[in-house]
Amino acid sequence: MACRDMERASTALKEVTEASGNQNVIIKKLDLSDTISIREFAELINKEEKQLNILINNAGVMVCPYGKTADGFEMQIGVNHMGHFLLTYLLLDLIKKSAPARIVTVSSMAHSWGTINLEDINSEKSYDKKAAYSQSKLANVLFTRSLAMKLKGAGVTAYSLHPGVVQTDLWRHLNKAQQAVMWMVSPFTKTSVQGAQTSIYCAVAPELATESGGYYSDCAPATCSTLGSDDTLAQRLWDLSCKMLNVSWD
Repeated sequence: MACRDMERASTALKEVTEASGNQNVIIKKLDLSDTISIREFAELINKEEKQLNILINNAGVMVCPYGKTADGFEMQIGVNHMGHFLLTYLLLDLIKKSAPARIVTVSSMAHSWGTINLEDINSEKSYDKKAAYSQSKLANVLFTRSLAMKLKGAGVTAYSLHPGVVQTDLWRHLNKAQQAVMWMVSPFTKTSVQGAQTSIYCAVAPELATESGGYYSDCAPATCSTLGSDDTLAQRLWDLSCKMLNVSWD
């Protein structure tokens, strides 16, 4: 488990080992808002692990006030997209060696309201926190689409998904009125266990072994937005991401 907050990670580790009876669970420090942390984490995994069969890109920052990552990216695109992009890139050789393998990236239905502003990906000219969140979630869908095409024939498949409206502290940046609405609809939202089911489905369902690049919701294939299936936009985002992260990934 790759975690930003090691104190909370230790609590989660205890819960997982007690509930599963599996003592072979490890926590490592990873801050997806800092490329130095991402590189250190990947170096450790590449050195210590012989196999990596499933990578679940699950970090999320949602509708936060304007802020920047350690590398100067707008926080939501920086963590939700750039961080996962770089992490996957750095672990890809190990993932390929471990084939069959899967890369699962948690997006959101909010991608449907998103556009990719290639001229101002960091929202420096103007910032709307909801638009920036939707942009980052659309980036997750486009990244998965490109990844699937680039990994064709490598025995590695890629999936993006909407986990549902889940009761987590992802909502902490909502204002009081918005939090009140969330409290009222909470009986209709998912627990964290329910919210994890589609990620698990994409990670292990045998029937998805030959599928790649798709978008899923409620443990079933779902339709992404028109922009989410735009291969030209996906490639342009890919190229921009490589340039901003200073990596070469064809």
